Amino acid sequence: MNTRFVPLALTAGTLLLAGCMVGPKYARPTTPMAPAFKEQPPDSFKSEGTWKQASPGDQLMRSNWWEIFGDPQLNLLEEQVTSANQNLKIAEARLREARSMIRFNRSGLFPTISTAPSVANERLSANQPYFPTSQANNGTGNFSLPFDLSYEVDLWGRVRRTVNASREEAQATAADLETASLSLHAELALDYFELRSADAQQQLLDDTVKAYTDALALTQNRFEGGAAPKSDVAQAQTQLDTAQVQDTDITVARAQFEHAIATLIGQPPAKFSLPPAPQTKLDLPAIPVGVPSTLLERRPDVAAGERRVAEANEQIGIARAAFYPTLVIGAEAGFQGTTATNWLNWPSRMWAVGPQLSETLFDAGRRRATSDAAKANYDATVAGYRQTALTAFQEVEDNLAALRILESEAEQQHRATASAEESLQLFTNRYEGGVDNYLQVITAQTIALANERNEIDIQRRRMDASVLLVKAVGGGWDTSQLPKL
Repeated sequence: MNTRFVPLALTAGTLLLAGCMVGPKYARPTTPMAPAFKEQPPDSFKSEGTWKQASPGDQLMRSNWWEIFGDPQLNLLEEQVTSANQNLKIAEARLREARSMIRFNRSGLFPTISTAPSVANERLSANQPYFPTSQANNGTGNFSLPFDLSYEVDLWGRVRRTVNASREEAQATAADLETASLSLHAELALDYFELRSADAQQQLLDDTVKAYTDALALTQNRFEGGAAPKSDVAQAQTQLDTAQVQDTDITVARAQFEHAIATLIGQPPAKFSLPPAPQTKLDLPAIPVGVPSTLLERRPDVAAGERRVAEANEQIGIARAAFYPTLVIGAEAGFQGTTATNWLNWPSRMWAVGPQLSETLFDAGRRRATSDAAKANYDATVAGYRQTALTAFQEVEDNLAALRILESEAEQQHRATASAEESLQLFTNRYEGGVDNYLQVITAQTIALANERNEIDIQRRRMDASVLLVKAVGGGWDTSQLPKL
């Protein structure tokens, strides 16, 4: 057999073995799961005819999920979050970084070719130790143009698993971007509804201050006419002052929510303002939630956890490949001459090729420790994935319960508010007629204001629960939107 073909035969044989991959095959881990959610949706979801149990392939809502609330101002602000929020820009840059790592690791599947041309003249000293004087010369030239090739044959799948791991990390990072986007858009919606609730509270307290001012004028007139004691005036003044304090205090919360919205849309708070709109109509949408099994496909944070489990599985295979020999094929070719005139002549050609096999014989347990660490990391990642899934189930259950209970509470509160306002009117009429003292009016005023404020607050809590439920079910996202890398 011609010895010139031995390296080629070895190369062909090793390439045939390159299909072997050591390490475990990936299987998606199971999670604790119930066939259906325990908490039932509120009756309003069903009565509007839009409630349904979703199948896995359903797109439950558009990606611009905030449009279901029917508020043009909210829609405008949410669009600015998408384009200007700095945290989203950070997450997007992390995704581009992860994509670059795929290309970096994929380069290991191909040979590395390099060159290092050199031109040198050398003269040996005739007086150097142990050097025959007769061999001294006036100098020699070394003109070299080498091309080096190095290629690691992926016998055990280490390189391929590294590429797969970087691909799965990039998909997890893409899911992280969606998680950040969903969280930031939900945070803006929550701040917006809090601000509109503060506007409604502000209008209520403004009206209350005006009503209490009129009540104070009434008691002063009655006192001056001898129909009421001085204590009634003092009580009316105290009630007015207390309402003014509450009216002023609500502006603090509103300012903070306005500042938070400015930051979320990438603007300095000093350059942003949102005019009060106490009459803003807040729609409560019906939100399909499906069944627990579909939630795993619709939550980006759950999807990110699952992709990182797959990545951890690849790391086990990479660690296991270290127990096997490494085969590198090296080759060199080029030209080498003594002068510029014979540098690139055909007789100046040179080449060398051959495989190199290396194996670690003793490392004091380093590879075993690395393998054990990879397995432990996999177990931890699986546990994290399952915990994320359980948290997702909890968030859906929490907000379904909140919406159902708050719907009943809102009806009860509306009746209580109407009763309190009727009671206030009755006691005011009786006071004006001289039947009751002013303490009855003060008590009725306090109860009526508390009920009116609580009614506004319940509406705010219902809006917040709606936003959180949308967030809990993934905001219209599903795993089909993960990039195919």
